[in-house]
Amino acid sequence: MDLYTLYELNFSLMYIHKLSLTEIQDMIPWERDLYVDRLGQYIEKQELERKQEELNRQSRIRRR
Repeated sequence: MDLYTLYELNFSLMYIHKLSLTEIQDMIPWERDLYVDRLGQYIEKQELERKQEELNRQSRIRRR
């Protein structure tokens, strides 16, 4: 993992999961892996919801 990816991942964990940097750094490796996995699931869910909302908005516009 390069330095940029590490900072990006830490920022995401801090912003989305409301973890402090100390909490992230003190995690044991498997615990961090769990949080990273959950973060990926969260991002995928948000993207799917955004796409669905866009499709709903487009279908409402077409019906008018």
